[in-house]
Amino acid sequence: MKKRLILVIVTLTLTNLLAFSQVKKVDFGIKGGLNLTFFNVEQADFGPNARSETGYYAGAYVDFEIDEFLSIQPELLYVGLNDFRFLNAPIYAKYEVADKFNLMVGPSLNYFFDFFTDKFKVRGDLSAAYQITPALNAHIKYTLGFEVLAPNGLFFGLGLKL
Repeated sequence: MKKRLILVIVTLTLTNLLAFSQVKKVDFGIKGGLNLTFFNVEQADFGPNARSETGYYAGAYVDFEIDEFLSIQPELLYVGLNDFRFLNAPIYAKYEVADKFNLMVGPSLNYFFDFFTDKFKVRGDLSAAYQITPALNAHIKYTLGFEVLAPNGLFFGLGLKL
């Protein structure tokens, strides 16, 4: 576990150094909205049964513009689902595919406060955002867990550039 955490920290540090050396513009913002998390639960001999929980998320992001169409956008989100709480920190490569429409993809670092024995998990995120105004966007993202006990999530929300 410690080796994996050190490898992640070194990778993030190198990625950020490379990204910052190319940055043209930096934007900051906040975001929040509705979260649907899906769990696979074994039901005796009946096989896997998908269960979902509805909650909320809120957090902040920084957008480092590399060029006119490409940027790096790390985020830090607090997610709450009833008694289940975790931090979600995706690091997106963000690409403008059309006017006011962006696609984002990247790894997601997650720390689960009170659910798993192994509290740190890496997941994959895919997101889309539409700029309603220059400061306001609507976004949707899907988070895919790679392990048996890593829930998948669907996020719907709004982001505000500060």
